[in-house]
Amino acid sequence: MSLAAIEERVPPMAGLAVAVLAVSTSAILIRWSSAPSVVKAFYRVVFTTALLLPWAFGRYRGEFRRMKPQDLGVAGLTGVALALHFAAWFESLNHTSVAASVTLVQTQPLFVAVGAWALLDERLTRRMLVGIFVALFGAAAMSLGDPVLALLGVGNADALAGTGMLGNALALVGAVSAAAYVLAGRSLRQRVSLVPYVVVVYLACAAVLLAIAVAQNAPLVDYPRREWLLFLGMAVGPGIFGHTVINWALAHVESGVVSVSLLGEPVGSTLLAMLLLPGEIPTPTTIAGGAVVLLGIYVTAAARDRD
Repeated sequence: MSLAAIEERVPPMAGLAVAVLAVSTSAILIRWSSAPSVVKAFYRVVFTTALLLPWAFGRYRGEFRRMKPQDLGVAGLTGVALALHFAAWFESLNHTSVAASVTLVQTQPLFVAVGAWALLDERLTRRMLVGIFVALFGAAAMSLGDPVLALLGVGNADALAGTGMLGNALALVGAVSAAAYVLAGRSLRQRVSLVPYVVVVYLACAAVLLAIAVAQNAPLVDYPRREWLLFLGMAVGPGIFGHTVINWALAHVESGVVSVSLLGEPVGSTLLAMLLLPGEIPTPTTIAGGAVVLLGIYVTAAARDRD
């Protein structure tokens, strides 16, 4: 069956539901792997690229030849931003809960809105500002709530260790770099098809992650078969069935629907973590702060799509 026939048979909303479920597995697969964070990120990108290459060069070979040097340069910078996103977010999962990490990294739309206002002269409406401040308040509650309660003698004293705050900060760095990735590639995506664009971006991203891994003396080989299967799972699940299907859905479903649907990722990841990872029951502060963050993201995304 051809790709076009598959696209005709798959309802866009069903594809979007599969994509949200697929990206929700990302944090679980990352946690299951014992490899260094940068190595996990590197192989996720490498395997995703390898899966796309036959399709890319079979169907889009001419577009690769027509890409201008400046377009390749922009795609390279976009890949650097994506590498920073992966490196920061993967590492954040070593220091904070899945619920906090996935929710905070999903604040990317807020930073896209601010970056578009600062760099592209796009307007920030009052509703968008309200959404941004609501989400930032929720993020602060998630990051500082448990340590403050511990100082007051309420809750878990381990919150004072600060590792959760480090992980939350890394997740926010991942969100900022993801926003930079979106903003850097926005103009280029208007001239270059999705598959050639992501292949060039992924190749640049993999090169940066490889450089970081070499600088950290992280082992790149001699992993057991279980680790290689997890690397492949990160590429097939969150990579191909997740982000690739989301980009396909954007051609068939309103962007506002996609934005709201992606808020299901933190919920799905949290539920999967509670079922599959020991000790991953989120604290009441994390649940409450996360709900506020998701509300802020929803308000901001809805306001951007309305305008």
